[in-house]
Amino acid sequence: MPSADARPIDNDGRKTGGGEPGGGLVVAVWATLKRDLTLLMRRRSEVLNPLVFFALVITLFPIGISPDPELLATIAPGLLWVAALLAALLSLDSLFRSDYEDGSLEQLLLTPQPLAMLGLAKVAVHWLLTGLPLALMAPVLGIMLALPAGSYLVLAFSLALGTASLSLIGAIGAALTVGLSRGGVLLSLLVLPLYIPVLIFGAGAVQAAIMGDGASAHLAILGALLALSLMLAPWAVAASLRISING
Repeated sequence: MPSADARPIDNDGRKTGGGEPGGGLVVAVWATLKRDLTLLMRRRSEVLNPLVFFALVITLFPIGISPDPELLATIAPGLLWVAALLAALLSLDSLFRSDYEDGSLEQLLLTPQPLAMLGLAKVAVHWLLTGLPLALMAPVLGIMLALPAGSYLVLAFSLALGTASLSLIGAIGAALTVGLSRGGVLLSLLVLPLYIPVLIFGAGAVQAAIMGDGASAHLAILGALLALSLMLAPWAVAASLRISING
């Protein structure tokens, strides 16, 4: 009488196949995360460039404007957020380009797993190595701009939420321009208008914390923008990649 578990057995005597339906997707997403993290850690310059740019802009700005603490504290929220936005934008062009050049992006399109989820994994790596370090660096650089101590937590939290949305939105532009030899300028033109709401509410949250008003409303809107980006951006990234690769 045949066994109830008729799955094939591999060379190590373990049964394969017949796992949970989502098992293959989890393995594919984890493999994409691990691969991209490994590759980016080998190319440390791509990770460090946005962080160095962010630090240089914040460091040089008081020298070029004025060392007056009151003036610096007034412009600090907008300055920190604009510098963080431009630093995140600096690394977007390489999000899919190396995969496009070595042919692995075409292999992603041929996998049975949803391209949207694999693209989301790549965006998560971009945020972990760019957006999250920017959010952690910002309070330290905020000291140079005479930010009140009570606004540091709001600054870091708003940047953590906002840069995640920036990575998701920017990935759409990166996917659309991945096939262009010089798509950096076009990428900026595509995504900068979409970044404006995140910039407004992110800087507004820090400004509200400085003024002593509640920043919860601004943070809630940033969270809503992130939730909306998580729902829509992965599918837009997948469609954009197919357009760029297949024409």
